[in-house]
Formats: sequence, structure tokens, C-alpha cells
Amino acid sequence: MLALSTLALLCSAVWAKEMAVNELKAAELYDSGIVHEELMARKMNHWAAEAEAGLMESVQYPELGYTKCINGIAEAIPGDAKNTFRCNNVVHADLQSTGRGSSSWGWTSDDGREFIAMGQEDGAAFVEIKGGKMVYLGRLPQYSVPSIWREIRSYKHYMVIGSEAVGHGVQFFDMRKVGVLTHLLTLDPASPKTFDGKLDLAGHFNELPVGRTHNVVINEDLGYVVAVGAQPRNSTCKAGLIFIDVSDISNPTTPGCSDLDGYVHDAQCLVYKGPDKKYQGRDICYGYNEDTLTIYDVTNQLATSIISRTSYEGAAYTHQGWVLDKNNQEYLLLDDELDEENAVGPGADGFPVTFIWDIRSLEKPKQTGFYKSSTKAIDHNQYIIDGLSYQSQYGAGLRILDVSSIPRNPTGADVCEVGFFDIFPEDDTAPGGGLVHFVGTWSSYAYFKSGYIFINTIERGAFLVKMTSLECPTKPVCHADNCLRAFRASSVTGRLTESQKFCGEIKKKPVSEVSEVPAFAPGACTGDTVARVSSASAPLAGSTWLGNSLNTQGRAG
Repeated sequence: MLALSTLALLCSAVWAKEMAVNELKAAELYDSGIVHEELMARKMNHWAAEAEAGLMESVQYPELGYTKCINGIAEAIPGDAKNTFRCNNVVHADLQSTGRGSSSWGWTSDDGREFIAMGQEDGAAFVEIKGGKMVYLGRLPQYSVPSIWREIRSYKHYMVIGSEAVGHGVQFFDMRKVGVLTHLLTLDPASPKTFDGKLDLAGHFNELPVGRTHNVVINEDLGYVVAVGAQPRNSTCKAGLIFIDVSDISNPTTPGCSDLDGYVHDAQCLVYKGPDKKYQGRDICYGYNEDTLTIYDVTNQLATSIISRTSYEGAAYTHQGWVLDKNNQEYLLLDDELDEENAVGPGADGFPVTFIWDIRSLEKPKQTGFYKSSTKAIDHNQYIIDGLSYQSQYGAGLRILDVSSIPRNPTGADVCEVGFFDIFPEDDTAPGGGLVHFVGTWSSYAYFKSGYIFINTIERGAFLVKMTSLECPTKPVCHADNCLRAFRASSVTGRLTESQKFCGEIKKKPVSEVSEVPAFAPGACTGDTVARVSSASAPLAGSTWLGNSLNTQGRAG
């Protein structure tokens, strides 16, 4: 904990802005691996405590079905607080539980069937999204030893699976068929198949230094894979970008690597399509390198170069990011995994920060603004599709932001949350609506044409949800009606104090019953009392939670 405490002192809690790299801090805390090792240890200790408390036991989480989001609540089991979820513009479709989940990714067959590979501590499970339900088909066990860190991406019809487990390497699993006789597309859900973690692979890359990698990255345009964070840091590639040639998937090889900025935690590699004419058509990797946004030119994988290496005020652990539009690379969003927990920069108050970067000049990227979420949590992974950022915010669940306004207003002031589904009700009553802990959701996948969004969680297994609206919530307007007058009745002793206290509570946990509103409210807020009370409360609380809602299709496992 010493290094992370020192890091908190070195980071100033000021408004976010790009800045030069603090080379002394980088060498002492990041290049050495101290921060990453302590971050992983902190997570492992927390998950061990959860396991000790029984939160990882999947049998306690029942399979849930379709549940509407009504007045900010999806009550999957009436009266059961553990299965009542805060939501906004999302419907819950299905839930199955396995526990100790991590990454996930999807694949759509040629005939339109939708499948998910979901990471688990002991391998990857395969499910089909069918009629708003998750149908379990089988699993691919670990290659070596268990590890909760299991990252999955897709390349064509293959799932690419990496892990922090020593000896794991990178697995390539053909989603169409395995071997000669077994076809994933024709598996009987009544008899799920456990594949062989080695023999049933389409290919396996075993040239990592010790077989572990933190993440896998796909350049779909050019058809190659990158293993990043493949420790140890003192290896030849320094845990940087290790390129994998998959032109023959049965025999993946590496043409080389880039060790230029040392350890890479995550990256996005794309053929450059943006306004910087110098780099048009070049192969560019945007690296999220613990304390920097590092932009590489990897067109020649045997002779890569760094275009820029930029830090920012409040940088604690640069974790992941995504370009706003891969066909017009002008802006990207970046998430930092430790700024909220270390209480530094704009995230010092514990509310997740999405950093906005202007990358119209790859040599001089600028941090132009940020968006702050309304529920305390830690932001993790995000992926941007058609102007919407699908963010996994640990205990605050899936958060969907409309970021289409950024090109015209890069400060982030016009970014809005169009929907959310909070999958960890255990912390809903905490100050700020959540805890700044590594709990809840790890990842999501939102690329399916059906509109179903898959959420994989650490403790509860998988959720399937669907948006009911893509509209930004209307900002609260103070209407001079009897309901609002009752809440603001300064002539009644203590009324305003009572109203403000109630409004603070409703921001953390929306009401769903008339019995939960103040005693004076039903008489003044006639008709749909709950809805009118919620509307009247918003201006008093300065809240924006009254916008859109996700309905859940269910939870599965």
C-alpha cells in the first residue's frame, strides 16, 4: 500500500489537463511494476474477502427473467433487496450465475445467431442469446492454471483468449466448429459440452515470455493480434506490444515486438483515418500505459516508433480507452482505474471520470475535458458504438453515455447518460450511491444487432439487458405546481430541510411505493404520486437520475 499512498501524494487534485510525463515518478512507481503489482494485490485481497463472506457463491443468485425498469427500479424478485436493481432506460432480460467473471466478447454467425464467450476464473463459457435468454452451450477450460484475469476478443470466427495465468499463452477457439465432429452451432443445450482446453483449439500462441498476458488486442483491418502486458517487465519486449501473425491460425507466430514505452496495459490498434495528414493510412496503436496515453506508429512491426507520450493531471493508473469514431479519429475517451480510489484529480470525490482527448494531432494530443458520472464507483472498460460509450463501472454497473456531442463541445459539458443498469445492489445505500471498490461488473458487449447487451460480473455471473430509449434525459424543470410547492413550502417549519434530506436519499435509491414518500406528499402530488414526487425532487437534489432506464432481460450462469 506504500507505493499507492506515495502515488496519491504525487498526483495533484486539480482540474484535468494533459501534461508532460513525470519521469521520476514513472521510473519509481510504474516502470518498476510496483503500482500494478499492488493494484492486483489489492483486488485479490478484496475478492478473497468477498469469497470469505460468501459473495462469490453462485448458488445464492437465482436465475432471473424479464423485468421492466419502473421509476428507476427493476424489481426482479418483489421484496428482495438483493435482486432489486437501480436502472434507467434499460430492461433486464435474463441472468445466470457463475461467479468470478471477467472479460467477455461476442460473435455473430453468418445466419445471424448471436453468441458470447464469457471469461471465468477457470476458463471461458459459451452461451447463445436466444429470444432474450442466455442458453448455455459449453465451456473451454483454462490452458494452465486458474486466473480471474482472462481477456477475450474475436477475430473473424475465432475467439482469442489471453490470461494472466503463467503458461496459458493465447488460445484461438473456432466458434464455428472444433475438430471434425463437434459443431458449436449444433450443440444441444440439454447436453452442454466441455471442450478440451488444448486439443480443441484452432491454434495456440506459446511465445510469450512466461505464458501470461494482461490483454489481447485485435487490428481487424490488418488482421493481426497483439498481446500486451505480457510480463515480466525485464523480458526482451518489456511487456510492451507483442505482435502475433495469425495468417495461419493453426500456427500463430510473432514477427517482433515494441518495447519502446515498456509495459502496455491495454491498446487499440487501427489503420489511421483522421485529420493528421502525416499519418494517413499508417498503422497506429493507442496505448494505455499506466501513467500515459502513448501513441505508436507500428506500420513496420520490426521498427516501431512512438509518436507521442502524454500524461495528465490526476493520472493514477491509465487503464483503457477507445476512439470516438475509428473512421474519423479526432477524439478518444480514456479511463483511469485508480484516480477515484486514490482520491486524485477530478476523481478525488469518488465519482468516475471519463477523460476526453483531442487527438487531431497525434504528436500533440490534448486533454480537453471530462465527464463525471453521478454514482460513486470505479470506471473500468468502455467501448464506443455509434456515439454511445458502453462503460463498465464496477459496482455502478453498466453506464451508457451519449458522447456524440464531443466533436462540437470537447469539454464534455454536453455528454449525458442515456441509460444504466446497476448490478450490485449491496452498495446502493452508501453515500454517493455506491462504493469505490473493485466489485460488480468487469465488462460488457454491446455490438449485437438485436440490441441485447451482455454484462459479465465478478460475483453474480452474467446479465442480459436491452435499451428502451436512446434519448438523453430532459433536464429537470421547476414547474410551479402544487407538488413542487409542497416540497418548497418555506412557511412550514422544517419543510425545506425535510425535502432536501428526502431528495438526497432518492438520488441514492429511487422510490417505488407511495409509502416511501414524505407524509405531506400524497395530498399535494395527486395522480401518479411516485412519478410526481420524483419529478419534484430532481431540481431540489440537483439530480439527473430521472432520465432513461435500461430494462433487464435477466441474469444467467
